[in-house]
Amino acid sequence: MKTLRRWTALLALALPLLSAFPASAWELSGSRQILLHTRDHQTRPLGSVEFQPLAGGGAQFEIKLDRSQLQDHFLSMHGFKCVDGPDEIFCHVPYPYPHAATVTASDLRWLEHSLLFLYKTPNEFGAKLWNGIYFQMQIGPHGIVGTPQSVDLNEISAPPDHPETPPYSPDRRTDIAPDTRWITQLTIE
Repeated sequence: MKTLRRWTALLALALPLLSAFPASAWELSGSRQILLHTRDHQTRPLGSVEFQPLAGGGAQFEIKLDRSQLQDHFLSMHGFKCVDGPDEIFCHVPYPYPHAATVTASDLRWLEHSLLFLYKTPNEFGAKLWNGIYFQMQIGPHGIVGTPQSVDLNEISAPPDHPETPPYSPDRRTDIAPDTRWITQLTIE
């Protein structure tokens, strides 16, 4: 009987502590905010992504950029939605071909391809597509964290041979030294 009372008392103490921890990992569901993080430790809202869970696992997603947070730039005969920084302009480059717009916890490639960017300095003329930025994403306890990598966006100027496969595989991306670019991280929270 003493043992039962001790366990009951221990359980009563432990329950409030257990409720402080989330029941499961971060989930791909609902509306989540997309944030850009700068090297000067500022956070810039970019928009949101809506995740709709799928019956077989994973989720369908839709990205909605917040136009009030972006400036229009006309570069190389195309309009871009950009975030202006002190020494760089960071422009969203929509993936130009139809794709599944689905993700799983272990495969975020189509989301990564939907959040491609290019950068340029304010005094440069036109879009330099070889200055592409790809965010390699991972799910963490508080959301998705994207680490910037370099890509050549010219590689998607023609439709891919295999449209069901995201074209920027790891061998087509290059790591960027920390704090090299004005935008140092993208998060989805």
